[in-house]
Amino acid sequence: MNISFIGGGNMARAIISGLKNNGFDMAAITVMELDAQKRVQLAAEFNVHVTDIYADISSTDVIVLAVKPQQLREVCSQLSPILHSQLIISIAAGVRSADISRWLGGYQSIVRVMPNTPAQIQAGVSALYATAGVSQMQRDQANTILAAVGKTLWLDDEAKMDAVTAISGSGPAYVFYMIEALQEAAISLGLKTEDARMLALQTFAGASLLAAQSVDDVKTLRAQVTSKGGTTEQGILALEAANIKSAIMNAAKAAADKSLSLGDQLGK
Repeated sequence: MNISFIGGGNMARAIISGLKNNGFDMAAITVMELDAQKRVQLAAEFNVHVTDIYADISSTDVIVLAVKPQQLREVCSQLSPILHSQLIISIAAGVRSADISRWLGGYQSIVRVMPNTPAQIQAGVSALYATAGVSQMQRDQANTILAAVGKTLWLDDEAKMDAVTAISGSGPAYVFYMIEALQEAAISLGLKTEDARMLALQTFAGASLLAAQSVDDVKTLRAQVTSKGGTTEQGILALEAANIKSAIMNAAKAAADKSLSLGDQLGK
């Protein structure tokens, strides 16, 4: 499988790094990047082919659109003349497959992906949606590429991508926000800054790992930690009094609504 990336930004680099770590042949990867300095850096770091000419990626099997959503329409206009049977994978947030297809002159072999930032350390999760024109072989190709940076989840309805964006796409920011709050709480209680950081980070990392490996659901795990009349119960009562769970759910709803409206705007 030959893979070409249009755009050599952070997410493209994360996927290329993941593929490299999984033993993928770097000679089978080309990056189409207009920035000359980035081309030099990509070639030096990953030993991939680099180019600034669209025609150079015409014979590839898979083309990954890794540019900003606002740039995607122009990229598609340049890409359209060289398409024949390649799989198009778009990781541009918010842009729907129907709009990509329209910009590509009705091209149908498109997989839309919503990755998230932990992909940078191969600990991400990516939601994928395939249009009707995508073959099983192409689905497998897309899964192989995104599995290099974490877990994959296939959606049967593209409309669910807004919910995915709100949870896993925006979710890391919610987690960072809570870690930040826990760190600040630790400092306010008299702990050193470096100790507060270590305690907050390891608490989140350890609790997440325990939840992932446990046969119990998170509600049960929380109850197991929350002893009657204990310190944890008092903390949970304070969180409930502040309606923290509702606030988090409202945050996700706001993010999903924004994803929906951005899709409308970007698709014009």
